[in-house]
Amino acid sequence: MADDRIITALDVHSVEEMKTLVEILGDSISFYKVGMELFYSAGPEAVQYLKYKGKKVFLDLKLHDIPNTVDQSIRALTRLGADLMTLHGTGGRTMMETAAAAVRDEAARLSIPRPRLLAVTILTSMDDAGWQEIGGKYAVAETVAHLAKLAKEAGIDGTVSSPYEAGEIRRLNGEEFLIVTPGIRPVFAAANDQKRFTTPAQALQDGASYLVIGRPITQAAKPREAAEKILKEIQGGY
Repeated sequence: MADDRIITALDVHSVEEMKTLVEILGDSISFYKVGMELFYSAGPEAVQYLKYKGKKVFLDLKLHDIPNTVDQSIRALTRLGADLMTLHGTGGRTMMETAAAAVRDEAARLSIPRPRLLAVTILTSMDDAGWQEIGGKYAVAETVAHLAKLAKEAGIDGTVSSPYEAGEIRRLNGEEFLIVTPGIRPVFAAANDQKRFTTPAQALQDGASYLVIGRPITQAAKPREAAEKILKEIQGGY
């Protein structure tokens, strides 16, 4: 029943909460995001539990540091067996090239499948006004497109970008490039703090590869019913 294009964000801060959600959602969800909140609280156990349960894992820690530090961090995280991992595209070409080489080398050394790396472009909580306030010279959409192009040139597998930029990234970087879109809100859900968001079916139609959906599922009165409702929405609408 699950659809790998849906990644449920486990924005909780304990292994117990995570396990409860995963058990409730059962076979309706096959892919989970482990972000900073859960990883900093529970550590590698969060990823290890999900892999034990046969789930795919998007490890979203958004690495952003000097190339050598990112190299060593990527190697350590590769050993956990996540399917997708993130770093900030604003770390620059050298940092991204170093990360791409490190993940390939470490996965080959361990004889395990290589995690795919995603460059975070501009956070979906950021709009043009907020971006300019911190010194952004160009509009968000233009900056996202530039970072996506740079990421591909640096050997990164895809980007994390808002659904508004998915179509342009797909046009620039081709069909094999991964596009993971947060800021997804089903028709029945509230926008919360996202400023650049759209519905699941629309995001897929615009070129997204994966959709990250958190609160509309995890904070629903009946999480499994919410997940199944979203699955019907994308399978019927796209």
